[in-house]
Amino acid sequence: QFHNPKDLAIALSLEASELLENFLWKQPHEADIEKIKEELADVFAYALLIAKHYELNVDDIVMKKIAQNALKYPADKAKGSAKKYTEL
Repeated sequence: QFHNPKDLAIALSLEASELLENFLWKQPHEADIEKIKEELADVFAYALLIAKHYELNVDDIVMKKIAQNALKYPADKAKGSAKKYTEL
């Protein structure tokens, strides 16, 4: 009953925050990989449930986003830079 898009998006955000918590005040190599796997599984599960609700093909939407990013951040301009695409 709670698997509606709004609640799934909220749950996804909360789980992403729990993933971040594993890195708080630590160097990346100090994070507990088992806890990271647990939280990533939750993030993936909620994201996939949202995709399922809207009957989205995950492969298609990820590949489309990669193509959009390639246009926004051409390698010859963006490589080695943290600038936003509007500043390249």
